[in-house]
Order: sequence, then structure tokens, then C-alpha cells
Amino acid sequence: MKAWICASALVLLPMAGMAADAPPDWAYPVAPPDYKAPPDTGQPMHVPGSSLAFTQKDVDNSFDPPDWFPNDHAPMPQLVAHGKAPVVHACDQCHLTSGHGHPESANIAGLPVDYIVEQLGQFRSGMRKSSVARRSSNMIDFAKGLTDDEVKVAAEYFSKVPRHVWSKIVETDMVPKSYVGEGNMRFAAEGTAKEPIGHRIIEVPENEESAKLRDPHSGFVAYVPAGSIKTGEQLVATGGNGKTIQCTICHGADLKGVGNVPGLAGRSPIYIFRQLYDIQHGTRTGNAVALMEPVVAKLTQDDMIALASYMASRTP
Repeated sequence: MKAWICASALVLLPMAGMAADAPPDWAYPVAPPDYKAPPDTGQPMHVPGSSLAFTQKDVDNSFDPPDWFPNDHAPMPQLVAHGKAPVVHACDQCHLTSGHGHPESANIAGLPVDYIVEQLGQFRSGMRKSSVARRSSNMIDFAKGLTDDEVKVAAEYFSKVPRHVWSKIVETDMVPKSYVGEGNMRFAAEGTAKEPIGHRIIEVPENEESAKLRDPHSGFVAYVPAGSIKTGEQLVATGGNGKTIQCTICHGADLKGVGNVPGLAGRSPIYIFRQLYDIQHGTRTGNAVALMEPVVAKLTQDDMIALASYMASRTP
């Protein structure tokens, strides 16, 4: 399968501090340059619950990716289903027909229309970039190739998609050994070998083959360090005695968002971590992001892991 690079979709630090604090590779998964996907057999493939069949070539089609469950959703706009050749890929290639996406991209289901439009505008203007540059390059190119009307239609589609639990959060000290492969996704390695989770979040598919085939019914398991959910809850609710600002003030008591402020409950924890990290390190900028700068200024990576773990564990 092609190694798609999908986007991810939230007080600037001294440069010396930034240099010492490199983006953690577990949060910004990118397949190694020498990684080779299994050979394409050309055979029709299936996912559980669908009567349809697609080949690997179909799955890799950037402008007509498979719709395994066409009765699950409203009619998809042209941009969502087919993109805008030759540059803009179909939105559902990375974000799926459900909008829930994969940890290496973003779960955009149920976000406010204006917020989605705003984010595409920030990609277009260069105010939104990833701390690992090649991870945001596709979204920047896509945004520059779209009109405002095209963006709004796609935003309206994804904003109406019902949200559900997509990543099961599991606290643990040990995780399966894993690697980054097709689609820049992380997969559990063969066998039963485990390793300490350390200061990481490890997010892998519940069903590897279904995830590779972009099945919108196949979710993920996110392993987080033991105790991180409780620590995150305290930071969210109290601000940690001045370490940060109560997240509920802007994102709502249930973290499901208020007005144009995005809901965070139930989204991918490594995605949430990336946004906190990118804002802290100045790769996401703009007027709205400026409100987040004092929120993240004093956070350590462990704090961000805790916040992301708690937010992801909440009901969408």
C-alpha cells in the first residue's frame, strides 16, 4: 500500500529549549524510507460486514478510494469522494468516509463547519504546519488547490457525521513491540513480544488488515502509561496549580466543544498530543492558536501525554 502522508488536524519557547525537545517519533509516525509494503497480489479483498470487494489498486486510488459501506453515510461531496485531480486527494482516503480517520491523520468527524474551514485556511496560509514538516506538506498543497466553496461543502459533510468511540484507551506498563508501515500507520509486530511503554502513547489497529484497507468500521487501541488518565483529569479540571489553564473553560465541561472551539473528547490521543506539541513549539500559529499558547507554555511531554490520554478516554 502506498505510504500516504495524511494530515493531522489545535508562548513560543526559546529556541534552545525547542532544539533539546525533538518531536517524539511515536507521535509523528512516518514509515522508514526503506520500508517495503507487501506485494500486490491483484486479488479482490473484503472487510467484515461489507458485501463489496476491492483490489489493492482500488485501495491505493487517491481519487476514488473504496467506500465499503455506502449506506452508512449521506451522499459524499465530490471533494470528499474523489478529490480534485491532479493535486487534491479525496478527503476520505485519509479521513475515511466516517471522518474518524487514523491516528497518523486526524479524526475530523463532528467538528464545527467554521472550525474545519478555518483550519484549511490556516494550512493554506502557512499558519498551520507540523513539527515534522513532511507530515503537513500534503495538507498545505491540498488547501492551496481548493476554493472556499469546495472547502465549505466538505466541512459541512464531516460536521454532520455522528461520532463514536474509535480508539479504545488502555493504561499499561508494557505494550506490544510495534513498527510504522503502510499508510504511516503503526502496527503491532508479529509474535507476542512486549516492551515498556515508557513516556509514549502507542496506538495500533484493532484489526491490522481492515485498517490497511481503510475500513471505517475498524478502530484502534491506544496504550497509554499507567496513571496518565487520572493525572490528565486533574490537569483538565484544575490546571495543575498554575501549570496550565482549565481546559473545560473553553472546550466545555464534557470536552465536547463550545461554539467554534473543537471537541476533544474521544479523539486520537497521539493526534491531541501532536497539536499541543505543535502549538508549544510554534509550528501552529494564528489568532485562535494564540489563545492556546499560555495553556501549553509550561507543559512537559508527560503532561501532554496525560492530557491526551484523559481527553481521548472521554465519550465523544
